[in-house]
Amino acid sequence: MTTHIATTPSYDQLPIIDLSAADRGPQARALLHAQLHSAAHDVGFFQLVGHGVTRAETDTLLRAMRAFFALPEAERLALDNVNSPHFRGYTRTGDERTRGARDWRDQLDIGAERPAHAPGPGEPPYWWLEGPNQWPAALPELRTAALAWIDKLSSVAQRLLHELLTAIGAPAGFYDPIFGDHAHPHLKLVRYPGSAGDGTDQGVGAHKDYGFLTLLLQDTVGGLQVQREDGLFHEVPPLQDAFVVNLGELLEVATNGYLIATNHRVISPPGATERFSVPFFYNPRLDARIAPLPFPHAATAPGITTDPANPLFAEYGYNELKGKLRAHPLVAERHHGNLLTLA
Repeated sequence: MTTHIATTPSYDQLPIIDLSAADRGPQARALLHAQLHSAAHDVGFFQLVGHGVTRAETDTLLRAMRAFFALPEAERLALDNVNSPHFRGYTRTGDERTRGARDWRDQLDIGAERPAHAPGPGEPPYWWLEGPNQWPAALPELRTAALAWIDKLSSVAQRLLHELLTAIGAPAGFYDPIFGDHAHPHLKLVRYPGSAGDGTDQGVGAHKDYGFLTLLLQDTVGGLQVQREDGLFHEVPPLQDAFVVNLGELLEVATNGYLIATNHRVISPPGATERFSVPFFYNPRLDARIAPLPFPHAATAPGITTDPANPLFAEYGYNELKGKLRAHPLVAERHHGNLLTLA
């Protein structure tokens, strides 16, 4: 009797990975590693549960976030990122770009809270990305919640990265030295205010992330789409208490394409429906150089996908600086006109 195995993948849902299985004995951890290996190698996206972030922690952040977007526009614009050479602060709806096209969303960009680092003579220009955040004086709880979220999700992402590297036979802590106290995490608090009114539906255009891992908290509205093996963009149905995780370009480069960074986009919700999302980007130090990962499947790696319009640099900071200069042209023009050739 011949057993026929279906070769048509299901696009109804991304793989669902339970990180807590790592603590449930060798058999459960081995299954976790098999699932992680497949999801990262075949899809580049998955839903993460069992991550240890509590509903109370999530609710605290979401309350502060909604309170921020409920502030009068003048109070939000007081934090306009055009005032920050570090690309921190508020971006009004329509001011961000993906591949040159307008994204119909507004957002608050937050990073590690550090003093401004204006590059000195001979220092790389990406040090402009390090600096203080801008916070609304009327909502001190937002600063507390956002910085706590960065700390919490940095821990989750580090644990996930360790399990993922173990899953493909690599040393779990191979990249620990390029993170640590000087890592460059990035948090966005994002609101999609509904359709643009001019027929365009680009909430955010198709793109890949340029760090290691992204952990996205999305609400129940939907609109996130991932490009799958058939070349089409498929909806990612919201899953309660899960993070949508995708791999960034650094992991694709580190594994010579064995792990994949995948295009994704957001379609604006219909009418005046609001959608809220909180992407967290787990990024290494700005001056990190990403060494090739030693792992037993390296010989079967297909090579990275190259895009002449989007070159990747050896030092992480140049990749993020290039992305920021392209995404935030108003900030670039005001503060970094001499760097526009990098974009």
